[in-house]
Amino acid sequence: MPTMILTTPFKDDFFALTEIEQKQGRKAIKFLTDNPKHPSLQIHRIKGTNFGEAYVNKDIRIIYEQNSDTLILLAIGHHDVLKKY
Repeated sequence: MPTMILTTPFKDDFFALTEIEQKQGRKAIKFLTDNPKHPSLQIHRIKGTNFGEAYVNKDIRIIYEQNSDTLILLAIGHHDVLKKY
């Protein structure tokens, strides 16, 4: 299991979500650390970057960077969060 780092922007984004979205986010984070190939995450690289994108639901995304055994969670939010990356 990789070491997980939650950045301050990620935490800010997370607490801006609704309670239901936060619950879905926690579940996606667990999948991301325990089983990153889980089909519901639909993990893929963001074109032109070293960042990964994982689906929380149809609208919410997690943006992360993975370095060997470290998973750095950069942002979480509605699909617009991708515009930052």
